[in-house]
Amino acid sequence: MEAVQIVSGTAVPLRRSDVDTDQIIPSDWLKRVERTGFELGLFSEWRDDRDFVLNDERYAEAVVLVAGPNFGTGSSREHAVWAIQQYGFGAVVSPRFADIFRNNCTKNGLVPVQVPTEVGEALLDAVEADPGLVMTVDVVNLTLEAPDADISCKFPLDDATRQRFLEGLDDIGISLQHEDDITDYEAGRPAWLPTAT
Repeated sequence: MEAVQIVSGTAVPLRRSDVDTDQIIPSDWLKRVERTGFELGLFSEWRDDRDFVLNDERYAEAVVLVAGPNFGTGSSREHAVWAIQQYGFGAVVSPRFADIFRNNCTKNGLVPVQVPTEVGEALLDAVEADPGLVMTVDVVNLTLEAPDADISCKFPLDDATRQRFLEGLDDIGISLQHEDDITDYEAGRPAWLPTAT
């Protein structure tokens, strides 16, 4: 995964709560064998409604998705995170994330920014009032700021997850940090044990 320090730009206000993973990426899209092209399935059933926010050209270049509370509930599917990222979002803001969805975000490089309920509401109001509003998610300092709306807050991210983002490490990358130790261990294994080849 790519390192993430700052996500800065405009946002999409998704004023809906309890958005589940089947709404984020309907199950029909889970049959794909490649890991690309999921942006077309992002909220695809809702996008049939021409008034749905992703169909609003004012939000076409947004890099932050601001959602209502309880975002990402339902079944575990990394496809939901992939769809959000491939659409162009680098961060999702919500007062509450489902645990599995949040975990999938952190392992794939999508920054989950959990904010107090009142901040979430203020952000939705501000972005709806001004689609050009720029907000900055700073993973280094764990802050979200939208200066033109006078909104600023900290967000939680444990140290290990923060480092994962800053260094661009997925689970394989974390394991490969110990490559020398793994090689040494494998070199000293008894010959009668199975090998990786």
